[in-house]
Amino acid sequence: MLAAQAISQSATDPLSGLVVRDVPVPQPEPGWTLVRVVATSLNMHDLWTLRGVGHPPERLPIVLGCDAAGYDLDGNEVIVHPVIADPDAGGGDETLDPRRALMSEQYDGAFAEYLAVPARNLVPKPAWLSFDEAACLPVAWTTAYRMLFTKAGIRAGDRVLVQGAGGGVASAAIKLAAAAGAVVYATSRSETKRAEALAWGARAAAPTGGRLPEKVDVVIETVGAATWEHSLKSLRPGGVIVVAGATSGGQPGAELNRIFYLQQRILGSTGCTRSELVAMLRMMESTGARPVIDRTLPLSEIHKGFQLMIDGALTGKVVIHPPGAAHCNPPISHRSRKRS
Repeated sequence: MLAAQAISQSATDPLSGLVVRDVPVPQPEPGWTLVRVVATSLNMHDLWTLRGVGHPPERLPIVLGCDAAGYDLDGNEVIVHPVIADPDAGGGDETLDPRRALMSEQYDGAFAEYLAVPARNLVPKPAWLSFDEAACLPVAWTTAYRMLFTKAGIRAGDRVLVQGAGGGVASAAIKLAAAAGAVVYATSRSETKRAEALAWGARAAAPTGGRLPEKVDVVIETVGAATWEHSLKSLRPGGVIVVAGATSGGQPGAELNRIFYLQQRILGSTGCTRSELVAMLRMMESTGARPVIDRTLPLSEIHKGFQLMIDGALTGKVVIHPPGAAHCNPPISHRSRKRS
């Protein structure tokens, strides 16, 4: 089968280590199953792996890709929950399992024609959701959902600032928060992306670091060092910043005096649980919220998609189609899985 693998890592030239080539079809171990991938999407996590951040080189080569939607062995349409973990080891929350792994960290990921995952990670894909839309949800949208509702506990009328409008998590956070009745503010260096944020439901969009109309109850922070000071200054006393990424750097000034004096809260958030993915799908069905797709590309052009991500030239997600995805074929049977 055709797959996109990371074979080496480079901080300065990450795409030099990404190759698209034939690899063996995965053989599921006990308790696992096979998925025929119809659509997958790019995430910053893939670029971090190619840059050598948080991924030891001894785990190479590995098939990248954290998001997948496709068919299970019985021909059912499914979305793949991307966190491979034991909920019991996390006290009922698989994201707290010390041995948890996102797809493509310890096991081959979704940039391939076929994907092996634990059977519990399959979630039925609703008929009202396309494969391309479904492929945008497992990482970016569920990350935003957990930040907003599980961690921050937002309610209708809350003021929410989303830093860095345009990225997958940020666009999801704007849409989900607006759908929940929050007053949403967004920031971006790009005038085009600020306009998009308004179209997604933000009440106002400011340049990065710009003054907001009012203090906010919640900040959704995935940018890091470049926006951290602004996030703290934009937050009301007693408010909360939820952090799920640091694309511009993870060592900003802490500003501890401000944090303790104003009793501000800083919460970390990583991934989501399977039950949160299911709950988010129910919310999307009732509100009509849908992901933003910048473009779709065949697997053979995956380098182009990553270069656009590196250049900051995307608004929303890049969806990748493996070979044959347009035909929507169910998986190969257990008896015919010798092809490579």
